[in-house]
Amino acid sequence: MSAALLVVGGGTAGAIWIARSGSPATPSATNQKPKTLPFAVLTTTPTASDGVVSPATTITVSFSSAISPSSPMPTLSPPLSGTWSFVSPTEVEFVASAPMVPGATEAVTVPGGTTGMVSAQGVYLASSTSVPFSVAPGSTLRLQQLLAELGYLPLTFTPTTPMTSLTQEADVQQGTFGWRWPNQPASLTSLWAPGQMNVLTKGAIMEFEDVHGLTTDGIAGPQVWTDLLADASTGHADPNPWDYVYVSETQPETVTVYSNGSPVYHTLANTGIPQAPTAQGTFTVYLRYVSTTMSGTNPDGSHYSDPGVPWVSYFNGGDALHGFIRPGYGYPQSLGCVEMPPANAAVVYPLTPIGTLVTVGN
Repeated sequence: MSAALLVVGGGTAGAIWIARSGSPATPSATNQKPKTLPFAVLTTTPTASDGVVSPATTITVSFSSAISPSSPMPTLSPPLSGTWSFVSPTEVEFVASAPMVPGATEAVTVPGGTTGMVSAQGVYLASSTSVPFSVAPGSTLRLQQLLAELGYLPLTFTPTTPMTSLTQEADVQQGTFGWRWPNQPASLTSLWAPGQMNVLTKGAIMEFEDVHGLTTDGIAGPQVWTDLLADASTGHADPNPWDYVYVSETQPETVTVYSNGSPVYHTLANTGIPQAPTAQGTFTVYLRYVSTTMSGTNPDGSHYSDPGVPWVSYFNGGDALHGFIRPGYGYPQSLGCVEMPPANAAVVYPLTPIGTLVTVGN
């Protein structure tokens, strides 16, 4: 180490300044290189342990350091309608434009590797993270509200207040139900139970499934909810009239068909003999044939096979509305089916699509 002596002024009274060469320079704070921070997923909503979540759940992913504005975003499978946005420099959330589908299975994937998410410092996420979860089944009450709004029930639903977002479409709304037409038969009105799954709701689901080309099992699974929510958002209502069939076993036995709340057809009919009675109750049409072969066992143990039975609508096991030639009509003659003159059955058949309710009573 060396030193330089500088004398300013004269004599011993001069000021002295000494500079030492070879001393390390101290860098300023503005010249320091920032420390590279790790980049990893800290939390997700839902979490891997959540299992089942509400359709209204907000999906978020947070990281250990700031995310690059140009970073790829997480993905959802199956895809959902919406976009990802920044909540903070280290957290993103999915802003949905529609509710998650009730009953669906989803997964949020955070992509990693050199094509994955990257931090503001250029650090890539080491590996991808996938969090599977299930969406809770939709409520029966909300299902009924939507079916009523779309005309698949003989009731209307009027919300108390309008929704503020399409993401609320799967949520139960406050409002009131009302019958679409006055003076409906008690055999029909007695079936209604808001919030409870019953034959009236099952029939509506089956008709909805039939209109949309789905399996007509009367179960509101994810695909039913997907199509139902889509129709609700577009106002795509039931294209068919709402039909109902009442079979009276009071002699003379009859069939009365209602369409959009009014009786439109009435005919004599035959129900089951005492050895093979037609079960009373309300059922849904689940299978139809313009013509089919009916076979089975007679009460005496012998077998029968009747080809070419026309205009067949099965509603309860092997019991069906159909045409059948008899010497007369209006009293028990069948093995459980509801028989009508073939020409009359031809009128009834178009009014009994899949999901139509058939009540057998006195």
